[in-house]
Amino acid sequence: MDQSLLSGVQYSDLSGILYGFIFRPDEPGEQIDTLRVTKYLEGLEERDEFLWLHLNLGHAACKRWIMTHLDLPNYFFEIMNEGSRSTRLEHVDSSLLAVVNDVVLNFGQASYDVATLYVCANQRILISVRQQPLRSVDRLRAAVKNGEGFRSPLELLIHLLRDQEEVLTQIVRETTLSVDRIEDRLLSTPLSDNRAELGNMRRTLVRIQRLLALEPNSLMRLLNRPPRFLMEEDVRALRAATDEFSLVISDLAVLIERIKLIQEEIAAQINEQTSRTLFTLTLVTVLALPINMVAGFFGMNVGGIPLADAPHGFWILVILVASFTLLAGRWAFRKRNDY
Repeated sequence: MDQSLLSGVQYSDLSGILYGFIFRPDEPGEQIDTLRVTKYLEGLEERDEFLWLHLNLGHAACKRWIMTHLDLPNYFFEIMNEGSRSTRLEHVDSSLLAVVNDVVLNFGQASYDVATLYVCANQRILISVRQQPLRSVDRLRAAVKNGEGFRSPLELLIHLLRDQEEVLTQIVRETTLSVDRIEDRLLSTPLSDNRAELGNMRRTLVRIQRLLALEPNSLMRLLNRPPRFLMEEDVRALRAATDEFSLVISDLAVLIERIKLIQEEIAAQINEQTSRTLFTLTLVTVLALPINMVAGFFGMNVGGIPLADAPHGFWILVILVASFTLLAGRWAFRKRNDY
């Protein structure tokens, strides 16, 4: 194995750094050896370049390494220690701090579990820390490795927010297709088996909506009083991202309401089917009542039983009971069809 790669893996084991990129003017991002991260950090303020480091919060040495090697606001460490999941984007000590809730990246599997990403960005560095792999971060990394250019850490953060919005849009589209399929099946054949699938969809979407609904408001508060180091292009990009994100959140709310209506329709059909079944059982009980009553009367060991000496008494009673049962059944089932 390459010795530099082995050293980089060992250093990652000691620091929790997953990967890093350095960006120079008019050049695509270059992935750096994690063993040399501290070297790149030295004199970064004097050089015309910036750095993106992505770390694993689940690593025991992650927080200690950040506090030792990076000059970040104390508030950033407070929200990480608290494990806060409240979506926010705030300006603190010449830095932008973001708490971003995103969908977990499960390689080769479809998953809508939500995890949190903690981001700190200033003019020279972007630090992103996560507990689990996230889809939007993976999309941002792919964009950097494909040679997409970035002029500042803030543009990287904006791209990350846009990736988050695209991931959410994809989830809404996939869920909409699933709901359309269930709705088509429901209109053609009443299927109660769809209740569990719809319930899982609704719980997932409500959870995502609850975690992400505050993000547009957080962005708007920042845009109302933008920090001085935000360029005009960044402000416009953030404003566009806010509008798009608000639109997606609105579509998400509409989709949740649609799922709720379909669930109510399925519940109404099930209740109607249950009522019909109970009505049928009641009819059967009522129709059997004359036969049971006649059998009970003629089973008594008392004198004066009518038709006891008639040679055709049994058949007379059979005809009477059958006629009454047929007439009552016809009337009852005509009433049943009226429901």
